[in-house]
Amino acid sequence: MYHPDLIRHPDGCPTLVLNADYTPLSYYPLSLWPWQTAIKAVFLERVDIVSHYEREVHSPSFTMKLPSVIALRQFVKPSAFPAFTRFNLFLRDGFECQYCGERRDLTFDHVIPRAQGGRTTWENVSTACAPCNLRKGGRTPKQAHMSLTQEPHRPTSWALQENGRRFPPNYLHDSWRDWLYWDVPLEA
Repeated sequence: MYHPDLIRHPDGCPTLVLNADYTPLSYYPLSLWPWQTAIKAVFLERVDIVSHYEREVHSPSFTMKLPSVIALRQFVKPSAFPAFTRFNLFLRDGFECQYCGERRDLTFDHVIPRAQGGRTTWENVSTACAPCNLRKGGRTPKQAHMSLTQEPHRPTSWALQENGRRFPPNYLHDSWRDWLYWDVPLEA
C-alpha cells in the first residue's frame, strides 16, 4: 500500500514538539525540530514519542520510525512576556500596518519619534507600512493627522501565541491534528 511518508526524505519529516502538558511549545513559529534532534532527544530520554511517521531510519544495528510528535518529559515554563523583536512586534499587530491595514512592506514606527524623546519599547512602537511611516515622518500621529488602529502595548507571551494561531504554516502533518488548534483543515 502506498504511503506518502515512505517516500519522503527524512529532512521532510519535522517533529512537532509538545510541552510536558501536551500543548505545543509555540504556535508561531510552530515548535518543530528536525528529525535528527528529535531522535537524539529520544535516546537521551528527554522526550516521549507520541506519534510517528511511517518513514524509518536505519543504522547497522537499529531501525526506528521517525517521530512526528514528541512530548517533553519536563515541563518548560513559558516566560510571561516575550522579547521585543521586529518579528514579535509584527505578530502582536497581526502583520498589518496600524495606520492603514496594509500587509506588505512592513516596518516599525516610533509613535513618539526618537527625535522627540520616544524610546524603542513595546508601548511606543507600532507596525507601519513604509508609505505610512514615510508620511508620518518625525511627527506624532496627532501631528501627522493619522490615527492608529490600536495603541501599542506590551503583549503577554500567551497573547502572542494566540495571535500566532491565526497564521498556520504551509505544512501540517495529519498526525499533528490532535495537538494543534487552527480553524483550517490539516493536510498530510
